[in-house]
Amino acid sequence: MSTELQAFATGFPTTLLHAAISFGLLIAGCALYLMLSRHKEVEQIREGNAAAAISFGGIIIGLAAPLAMSLNASASPLELALWGAAIVLVQLLGFWIIDLLLTGLPARVREGEVAAAALLVAAKLGAALILAAAVAG
Repeated sequence: MSTELQAFATGFPTTLLHAAISFGLLIAGCALYLMLSRHKEVEQIREGNAAAAISFGGIIIGLAAPLAMSLNASASPLELALWGAAIVLVQLLGFWIIDLLLTGLPARVREGEVAAAALLVAAKLGAALILAAAVAG
């Protein structure tokens, strides 16, 4: 077997494992956000609230960015799971703080105001990028 095929055969299962851990953490983070949120985004999205969809999309990306960076910073699946879980919790705390600081925007998102959703997403993505850079070291 060629060196390239050996590297692929060795590395691909690890890639799948790392992706599974990261996707699992992303799904768990989104589920935790939805359980803790007072805003009932899924219900609002089902009712056609575009602002809620934009806002929740920002949550997904805001959790995914630092998780993606943790893939580079982690040397093992266990380290990835530990860093990833810590990152999700820190990011959710950051989202909560942003909602507190930007008083009134979450309520305006519930009312369907897309401009409020855009600003809220920008703030949360900004926090996510900072956390991602901190993870990268």
